[in-house]
Amino acid sequence: MAKFTHHIFICGNQRPAGHPRGCCDPSGQGALRERFKKELAARGLKADVRANAAGCLDQCELGPTIVIYPQAIWYGGVTLEDVARIVDETIVQGRILDDLLIADEQLNTKGVKKPPA
Repeated sequence: MAKFTHHIFICGNQRPAGHPRGCCDPSGQGALRERFKKELAARGLKADVRANAAGCLDQCELGPTIVIYPQAIWYGGVTLEDVARIVDETIVQGRILDDLLIADEQLNTKGVKKPPA
């Protein structure tokens, strides 16, 4: 089996409603991961790209968060509606989505919200 070209780690951390740090998967259903899996399968990318559930990525205030490796692309505020665009533009075409990108200086800074795009 060939190496994966991309690993997408989707935060599935849960916290109680109203928690000050937020929560990436409030329903606990893993809907983002399931949508990624569906979109990857629809494009015939399952052999090349892996969508993994992750525990807390510790970027809670910026969530829901995903990280794509080996490219080390961090996206925050990801919605179900963003998934197809992430697959098409970032995974397939190699473009960074600036409106979702978590800047390096924002990573690992608890309590810092992403500024509006």
